[in-house]
Amino acid sequence: MSSPHIKSAAVAAALSALDEGRTPDRPVLREAVRALLTVLAERAPGRSVEVRVPPYGAVQCIPGPRHTRGTPANVVEMEPGTWLAVATGRLDWGEAITQGRVRVSGIRADLSAYLPL
Repeated sequence: MSSPHIKSAAVAAALSALDEGRTPDRPVLREAVRALLTVLAERAPGRSVEVRVPPYGAVQCIPGPRHTRGTPANVVEMEPGTWLAVATGRLDWGEAITQGRVRVSGIRADLSAYLPL
């Protein structure tokens, strides 16, 4: 199953800019990040993990106990370029963790089963 979000013009434009060593325009990067976060939420429905890609977006996903108040127990956070790379398979989840490009907390904060999208 292929989501239309993955093939969005914003995702393609953001990846192209990154491939060329350029920083994508903010609106393009924002749309690309949000599109791929939407795909993650669709493919891993739930509310036990919060995935944050500041300043552009965050989603709750992955089945399990629902978080209701305060700081979530299971959080994944990374910068936009890293999110695009792991979401599209350009960077392996394990490598991103090892390189310190992804911050995780909680026992459910492992997206390896859901990536790449």
